[in-house]
Amino acid sequence: MVRKRGTSAFMQPGGKLEPNETGAEAVLREVEEELGIRLTGEMTPLGHFSALAANEPNTDVLAEVFWCRCDENPTVQAEIEELRWIEPDAPPAIELAPLTRDHILPALLQLRSNR
Repeated sequence: MVRKRGTSAFMQPGGKLEPNETGAEAVLREVEEELGIRLTGEMTPLGHFSALAANEPNTDVLAEVFWCRCDENPTVQAEIEELRWIEPDAPPAIELAPLTRDHILPALLQLRSNR
């Protein structure tokens, strides 16, 4: 989970698509920009979700979400101020973005139970 500078909610790394960029390509680019790592493993689609944006009032965020194993140690880069690893079934008492709390963590738990 990451928290961007000047914000309070934790969320997955990511961002907006560049022109002609796929969701998977955006994930690779954003994770490298925000965490300084290159994802090289297989990316499993987790789903398409919509929720209120954590940091933009009256705005919905539409997300294409992927799961991927990471064997490198991420470090905060760019606009990221804080990084935390959490367990999807026991998140700590921190503010989570609505997309994370309501959609991504439940999807991760479902993925885990299917493996």
